[in-house]
Amino acid sequence: MFAVVRTGGKQYRVAAGDKIAVEKLAGEAGDKITLGDILLAGKDGEVADVANVTVAAEIIAQAKSEKVVVFKKRRRHNYRRKNGHRQQMTLLRIVSVG
Repeated sequence: MFAVVRTGGKQYRVAAGDKIAVEKLAGEAGDKITLGDILLAGKDGEVADVANVTVAAEIIAQAKSEKVVVFKKRRRHNYRRKNGHRQQMTLLRIVSVG
């Protein structure tokens, strides 16, 4: 069985045993959480009733994503600015969909 869940402004298609990286969620490694915003669920090409579906996940780790370099430049004005950013993220293991 699979489900499409929304967390952190993004949508993820998940099934039992999947590992996903999402925007930072509250909790420590090893905590169990329930993903509440389920958009779609199905099995074998058939759509299931979303009201009866729950998605349980386990937090693997709290981490940071790869660095994004932000570079601004205005030519012929001696203007250069360089910044970096590493987004906080949570690694999840989907325990069950059902």
